[in-house]
Amino acid sequence: MSGAEAAARAVIFDMDGVLIDSGAHHRDAWRLLLGDIGVTPPAEYWRLTIGRPVDRQEAAELAERKRELYARLAARGTRPVGGAPAFIDTLARERVPRAVATSASRRDADTLLTEVGLRRHFEVVITAEDVRWGKPNPEVYLKAAAGLAIPSKACLVFEDSLVGVHAARNCGMRVIGLTTSHTGRELLTAGAERAIADFEGFAWPV
Repeated sequence: MSGAEAAARAVIFDMDGVLIDSGAHHRDAWRLLLGDIGVTPPAEYWRLTIGRPVDRQEAAELAERKRELYARLAARGTRPVGGAPAFIDTLARERVPRAVATSASRRDADTLLTEVGLRRHFEVVITAEDVRWGKPNPEVYLKAAAGLAIPSKACLVFEDSLVGVHAARNCGMRVIGLTTSHTGRELLTAGAERAIADFEGFAWPV
């Protein structure tokens, strides 16, 4: 990492898989389903298949059972990624400029961020309605940086998707990947400087 890259002055977050644990209920539903059929969940079990042959009828029954489990879990509400609220509180206390750059709609972004108590921490939220081009085009991140009045090369991005990592790197931003959607190796290969599982114990400055 060069000295210029190390001087991050602002932080930009993707939303799904970074601030909002959008896969949490799906992972829990898979874990419960595997337990129901006597399969011990391996590491990163939500990325894998059941691991044994099933016929078409059993596959349909398992799929329906998984949907039922997911619906029951989703009724409990939206969950933030672990440690995200505490990390953002720290950034707010230290007056670090912050933005969200998401492919979600304005309505969904406002609703989900409010549900987990994070919306109030962001004056700049760039959504699908604000851009013409989606990731990996860097437009969403360039607009977030412009909204913060911070040069793109002074921004640090947190992303979980490969196209999102590419988008941020395409405008010279540093990227830390979250392994909620892809493996650490995949994120590093895409251009992230490091990969983390969540924000637990994560400290600023980075």
